[in-house]
Amino acid sequence: MSAITLSSAQAHLDAWLAASIAVAAAQSYEISTPTGTRKLTSADAAEIRNMIVFWETRVNRLSGVGRKRLRYFVPSSD
Repeated sequence: MSAITLSSAQAHLDAWLAASIAVAAAQSYEISTPTGTRKLTSADAAEIRNMIVFWETRVNRLSGVGRKRLRYFVPSSD
């Protein structure tokens, strides 16, 4: 079982989305991390995008989104 809960993953995703919006508007943003506070600037845009994708994937996985797959087969002519 994963140590990261859905609510924790959602909180991380929300924080990175807020960072993205703030950096786009003000060109810098401070985010709290487990090891302290970190200042992000527009130069960190690629990392912000990567973290959004990471946490969005984690949220989707924990909430079961994307697990339904369409499977089909072609009957053989044997």
